[in-house]
Amino acid sequence: MTSSHFLLLVLALCVFCVSADVFVSLDCGSSEAYTDQENSIDWLGDEDYVSNGESYVVQSNNSISLVMDTLRVFTNRKKNCYLIDQVEKGGKVLIRASFYYGNYDGKSNPPSFSLQFDGNHWAKVTTMSDKLVYYETIYVVKGDYVSVCLAQTVHDQFPFISALEVRGLDSTMYSHVDSNYALFMRSRVAFGSNQIIRYTDDPYDRIWVPGNSLVSVISDATVIDTSHGDQPPQKVLQNAISPTNSSNIITWNMSFLPIASNVPIYMNMYFSEVTQLDSNQARSFMIFKDTESFSDPILPPYGNFTQLYVSNLTVSPDTTFSIVPTTNSTLPPLINALEIFIVGDALTDGTNSQDVENLVSLQKEFEVLQGWIGDPCLPSPYTYDWVNCSSNDPPRITALYLSGFNLSGSLPDFSSMDALEKIDLSDNNLDGPIPDFLGTLPNLKELNLANNQFSGPIPASLSDKNGLTIDTSGNSDLCSASNESCQNNDSSSTGNQPPTQSSNNKSPNKKKKKKNKLPIILGTTIPAFLLVWAIVGIFAILHYKNKVATTSASVNPGQTSGSNSPSGGAQGNNAKDVQMAENFEKVDGQHENSTNV
Repeated sequence: MTSSHFLLLVLALCVFCVSADVFVSLDCGSSEAYTDQENSIDWLGDEDYVSNGESYVVQSNNSISLVMDTLRVFTNRKKNCYLIDQVEKGGKVLIRASFYYGNYDGKSNPPSFSLQFDGNHWAKVTTMSDKLVYYETIYVVKGDYVSVCLAQTVHDQFPFISALEVRGLDSTMYSHVDSNYALFMRSRVAFGSNQIIRYTDDPYDRIWVPGNSLVSVISDATVIDTSHGDQPPQKVLQNAISPTNSSNIITWNMSFLPIASNVPIYMNMYFSEVTQLDSNQARSFMIFKDTESFSDPILPPYGNFTQLYVSNLTVSPDTTFSIVPTTNSTLPPLINALEIFIVGDALTDGTNSQDVENLVSLQKEFEVLQGWIGDPCLPSPYTYDWVNCSSNDPPRITALYLSGFNLSGSLPDFSSMDALEKIDLSDNNLDGPIPDFLGTLPNLKELNLANNQFSGPIPASLSDKNGLTIDTSGNSDLCSASNESCQNNDSSSTGNQPPTQSSNNKSPNKKKKKKNKLPIILGTTIPAFLLVWAIVGIFAILHYKNKVATTSASVNPGQTSGSNSPSGGAQGNNAKDVQMAENFEKVDGQHENSTNV
């Protein structure tokens, strides 16, 4: 994952615009780019759009297409996300995620898991052994990226994905639902067709599956205007179904809905006359929900189409819709195509923006964190593995758990994450001074900096902070700002030990530091004093032996004084004192919509 991708975690401001030119097709698990000869779609490998997971190939006897032969499997982390940055804020997109198990692992155990987008719950994915399952959603993008995430929900059942597609839509399409709500496709049928219709026949690459429950009729119109409404492709409108008798009706129900409770739906019905009618012919019908009519008479046009949409209508699996001919109709009713969507909950705005921006600063500084993309807190409980979040709306990040992440270097400023209550940065290689901003975090109660390479004094903003438990053990170049040895470069003290875990209350801490100062000073000055006199004694003995043994009276007094006198030993000790002072200075300066095909 390139660094430019994780930077898109920031919810940057952007001008509202249309994303109708977005057309991204990822063959998950593949590393090659190619063109599908069947529908001229250009497919890309997914390695530049995801940072985790392993590639697998379905068993050869289960192959159904080149795209579905490969898949990416995720065996760790709470959630794993794809990030696609070719979209723009305010654009309307269709996202399709496809899953084909193909017994890639030889276990004959197709998994179930959670599917999410942009911090919103999408679907519970239930895969099948030998069938392709795909899910589609349509919504208006709130940021300048799209994230699609998979999260494990069942032990030993690992999420996987076979293909991910993002298609830009015209801003006028599917606009009869509030833009703050997503549509989850449940059915898209091209009645009368004998094959799947998609790109290039549909420039937006919607997948229209055949529906042939009644008699198929074919339009003889050479051109059908599809430039309005939700822009169904012409090929979809060239076919229809119709009963054989003018008094018969067309019905369908909502039994495919996965839940028993009532849900709001968005439904499109498309009607286009298949032939020029004579003056004595009439085709007219109305739409009923159960026994209640909710439309005016519809007379489908020839060479054009009528779209009847139903928005935010609540239905259950027992709900039935009917197309009923009017009394003056001489021809039976017909229908060319049908789309049914469930209207989702309101889209989230995501995690608090200032928390996200500060989290990005951490990701910019530490490459190991750049593998986490998508919303850090949403949907709950699928947060990043190393954060805790509040239940606020929007959620706040309340904890960072980065112990043992092999972080090295200095900490960037993330002082705007003012909801943080706990920070664990232990067992890393962080260096430099402890940042003063940590002590300004108003809600911080626990700070673990143990076993790093921090240096210099502990900021007063931390040591004086009431109610804060701090652990700085294992930082050998760290000292307490209240110690004279940490503030006075002339001190020869090298025995300062960084404070271990303690709860900060001003008075007890000051008393404790004063109590501990004397043993530290004695522990370093007394051995030095004894060492000086030991060296003096040794030189005195050597000088005496040399004086007894010498037979020459012409010894240079200066040389004798320089090498053997007590002053020579004192110079050696002074050199040691200088080295100790240098060391001290160094310390002071560092721092669900499933369609089966």
